[in-house]
Amino acid sequence: MKLSDYVAQFLADQGIKHVFAITGGASLHLIDSLAKCDGTDYVCTHHEQASAMAADAYARTTGNIGAAVATSGPGGTNLITGICCAWYDSVPVLYITGQVSTFRFKSETGVRQMGFQETDIVPMCEPITKSAVTIMDANRIRYELEKAVWIAQSGRPGPVLVDIPDNLQRADITPGDLDRFTPPLDQTDTPNPALKDHVRTCLEWLRAAKRPVVVLGWGVRLGKAEKEALQFINRLGLPVCPTWATADMQTHVDPLRVGTFGTHGNRHANFAIQNADLILSIGSRLDTHMIGSPFSDFGREAKKIIVDIDASEAHKFPEFGLDIDLTIVANSKDFLTEALEQSAHLDTPNIQPWLDQIRTWKSRYPVIQDAYRNSDTLNPYVFVEALSDAAQDGDILFSDTGCAIAWLCQAFEFKKDQRLFHAFNNTPMGYALPGAIGASLARDKKRVICVAGDGGFMMNLQELSTARHHDLPLKIFVLNNGGYSMIQQTQDQWLDSRYEASSTASGLGFPDFQKLGETFGFRTQTISTNADAIKNLQELIESPDPVFCNVVLNSTERVIPQVKFGRPIEDTEPLLEREEFLSNMLIEPLDVSRQ
Repeated sequence: MKLSDYVAQFLADQGIKHVFAITGGASLHLIDSLAKCDGTDYVCTHHEQASAMAADAYARTTGNIGAAVATSGPGGTNLITGICCAWYDSVPVLYITGQVSTFRFKSETGVRQMGFQETDIVPMCEPITKSAVTIMDANRIRYELEKAVWIAQSGRPGPVLVDIPDNLQRADITPGDLDRFTPPLDQTDTPNPALKDHVRTCLEWLRAAKRPVVVLGWGVRLGKAEKEALQFINRLGLPVCPTWATADMQTHVDPLRVGTFGTHGNRHANFAIQNADLILSIGSRLDTHMIGSPFSDFGREAKKIIVDIDASEAHKFPEFGLDIDLTIVANSKDFLTEALEQSAHLDTPNIQPWLDQIRTWKSRYPVIQDAYRNSDTLNPYVFVEALSDAAQDGDILFSDTGCAIAWLCQAFEFKKDQRLFHAFNNTPMGYALPGAIGASLARDKKRVICVAGDGGFMMNLQELSTARHHDLPLKIFVLNNGGYSMIQQTQDQWLDSRYEASSTASGLGFPDFQKLGETFGFRTQTISTNADAIKNLQELIESPDPVFCNVVLNSTERVIPQVKFGRPIEDTEPLLEREEFLSNMLIEPLDVSRQ
């Protein structure tokens, strides 16, 4: 059997139906084998970065491992940004690169390159993968592939890379004679022996708390513990401040859903976090955008409990000035299963005054102001509200970075079984479109809503051809404000609104998006007013056609509120001093919830 045929069959045996790939001199045999293999096939993108991101999205959407194939040299290096997306968000993806033949390796000659497009992809990717290896013996292919997949999916998941030289791809092997991989017993997931005691302490503190808040992070999704998480918070009646990665876990009408928090979060959610007397964080690394600066101001008088499968993540905070009262190193599902068992007969904590206070804040500081609705132009928050009204149960959204993800997480009103996907921690421009492609293929070509800023969209716009070639019913919304609005917002803060390299006036060029969508064969429409959005989005979402929507926004629109670096996150004064907002900019004192 040809080794490349074995690789293709291995991928099919993992349940991977679509492998995202670009051909090249060192990947010809791999792709040819994929074409001949029953159960899996390749999908051609137009940039390896898009292949890597589509494979990442495929894994996020299916809950299974994803896969992408690239050639040597620039093919492999072009994967790196997408590999980072999977690395920072702990997504299991198998990246396979072709490599020059072993007899053309530069080895220890000291030259930079011997074989054509020879590149040391393994050492480049070692810091951003759980494992990266070059196959040097054809008889080790089964062992290395099985090991890579096990590593990718065990413990804290993540991407892996297997680099296969061209001459080994062509080698004849006997599958029955191949070495196999057996997971070492001492590296398999084992229960935390202190978990029962830690959970008991956690529950005692929750029962004693007057103002508790639960933070649910991406680790809850990775641990497939969504059901347990919702059972736990509903049983004890605990308010939840989700991270961006779990903003979709509760519907917008759930009385226990507070809202996203942090430097780009909802004002009422920041007040809840900052006035809490206990914060239980499950499966979140609590990055700097969540806890603000300085770290020590986060949850000013709250006991803090961290639950994380990664001991390094769980124990990192004291080094940065944030004291944690209880650290629990455990898989989110293990923790929540134990918490459900121990809380089965506990009384619900009496925190009704705290829940009432949170509702008061939510009412006092609505996400969408009357001024937004009365605007003559299209307000981004009104657009997001109209989009959420139009989206249906079970729809999934892919968002690009910058204002797009911030506006969605602040204002989108989630319904039953809706999902929001984003490369939450690497958060590159250009993720949304290839991500939506990967997700639609993973869902048998079902509808996917894609929201991207004009800047991010330009990074991978070539993938419009991929979407149309496969006739994917994507609903693409490009937020066209003529520049990088999130960068401009930072320039408002620090550089007196000098928009260098972030606007059309300072060097950025953008196409006519209406014509662009038409050129690629999409049903294309431009909306530029609130009335346009309210009138047209429902029909665009429900249309069977692939849709490209040019969403024209004023270039001065910003994320409101946004916290300036150096301010604690309860200080949510807006950057734009618009008269109509000033009555809503009060800073709540710490004792407001103690009255």
